[in-house]
Amino acid sequence: MADQLATEIIATIKNRVESESGEGKSVSIIGEITTATELTSLGVDSLGPVEQAYGIKIDMNSADAWSNLKNVGDMVEAVRVLLAKEV
Repeated sequence: MADQLATEIIATIKNRVESESGEGKSVSIIGEITTATELTSLGVDSLGPVEQAYGIKIDMNSADAWSNLKNVGDMVEAVRVLLAKEV
């Protein structure tokens, strides 16, 4: 079961996938988005919407940084760490 942060991030990703797809791709075609969903399967190549939602910046300027974010759960944990640093 996803916690509140995971639920919010999944909703943000879902909205982006549905609104930015030029091919009419919808979440119903992709399937349910969970913390185990691979980012590549969603076509996520930017974390902008999640960063904007939480007022944070995730440094993604290197291939190594992207290699650490394989699925939605990895993104949730990266956001959680950054939010904890701000407290």
